[in-house]
Amino acid sequence: MLLPAWLSGEDADEWVSRMLDRLAAKERRRRPTDEALLERAKELSARYLDGKPDPVSVRWVDNQQHRWGSCTPENGTIRISTRIKGLPEWVINYVIIHELVHLLVPSHGPKFWALVEQYPKAERARGFLEGFSAAAHTAPEEC
Repeated sequence: MLLPAWLSGEDADEWVSRMLDRLAAKERRRRPTDEALLERAKELSARYLDGKPDPVSVRWVDNQQHRWGSCTPENGTIRISTRIKGLPEWVINYVIIHELVHLLVPSHGPKFWALVEQYPKAERARGFLEGFSAAAHTAPEEC
């Protein structure tokens, strides 16, 4: 890494430390842990779904090659495919909301979609995921 010559050693150390902190924070946002996913799901539930879905766990999984996410309403667990790690936050939020709604409504009927649409970026996120699938040369997927 090149630094301006006018930076003193102490200033350079401080600048490097600050940049490393910023990079680490960005990486945490791009690659959330299972605990962070659960916290995010609870926040999204409260914000867009009146807190009605209450997931017990939300975790990343490697074994979903044909779904963005899945859930088991009987025990309140949600699984999110690691294939979407690193996608924009609003897209991951959509997948989480989609699965949260499945905790309330198991099918993809009108009631289900009405609840999903409470997330303002739902349609945009669906379009993003369709484009993502097309770019990867796979069939369009659903949660």
